[in-house]
Amino acid sequence: MPEQDGAAGMRILITNDDGINAPGLAVLAEIAAEIAGPGGEVWTVAPAFEQSGVGHCISYSRPMMIARLEPRRFAAEGSPADCVLAGIYDVLEGAKPDLVLSGVNRGNNAAENTLYSGTIGGAMEAALQGIPAIALSQYMGPATADLEDTFEAARAHGVAVVRALLDHAPWEAGADYRLFYNVNFPPVAAADVKGMKAAPQGFRRDTAFSAEPQISPSGRRFLWIKGGPQHRPTTPGTDAAVNLEGWISVTPMRADLTAHDRLAELAKTVTAYTVSAPLRGEPVTACTAEGDA
Repeated sequence: MPEQDGAAGMRILITNDDGINAPGLAVLAEIAAEIAGPGGEVWTVAPAFEQSGVGHCISYSRPMMIARLEPRRFAAEGSPADCVLAGIYDVLEGAKPDLVLSGVNRGNNAAENTLYSGTIGGAMEAALQGIPAIALSQYMGPATADLEDTFEAARAHGVAVVRALLDHAPWEAGADYRLFYNVNFPPVAAADVKGMKAAPQGFRRDTAFSAEPQISPSGRRFLWIKGGPQHRPTTPGTDAAVNLEGWISVTPMRADLTAHDRLAELAKTVTAYTVSAPLRGEPVTACTAEGDA
């Protein structure tokens, strides 16, 4: 659990990928204010424009403009990961927050969507900076379409979920790739939410992102990136599957992309090969399996 300074409350940094004026960010600000407490602080640094689908990218090759809109509220011309960096090293002048919350995204970041998500990217960057972080997204669907507040489930249950994670979930402070959490609220009304379930990341096997061409009136060819159907089933018990059953999914994640379950097998393969040392000026020879010569 992140350390708190007694009555001083928590200092929380929030961001998103839907942009500074997105309704989900307003929901997140309410959640963060409740978590921070009366003596706490909520700081917002969010993209000036929508950044959906940018993943964990950063603006490494160009500068970004940042503007103060209100006290503790800033917009930056960058990705959610950029906004986390801007929040830590510019807005807060290096004084790391106790917690970073990213969201509430309009639409799910379950299954393969996780890999494209700027909402996840913001939380991931916070974790890489050694800060506890949670990404929150609201799954949309037929049951939410006619609600007066499509973020109803996240608004009603967000505080309880974040508190449960802060109080009881492992955080691995000091780990090289520390844990962060991906939370998806189901596409149902708040009253129909069944509870929380820990769930692994799923995969929608019969759908994928694609590209669709379109010709402009001037004859130029453009491509639109299309997402696939979001209500296709995934393996039972995985994030999207439990969301579609009415559960809030909570998925522990790390930025470490190593396939640890394959390292031992790979070690046996690579140690069976040697690399011939080249003579000076000669190219390196191809790897040869021992015993093949």
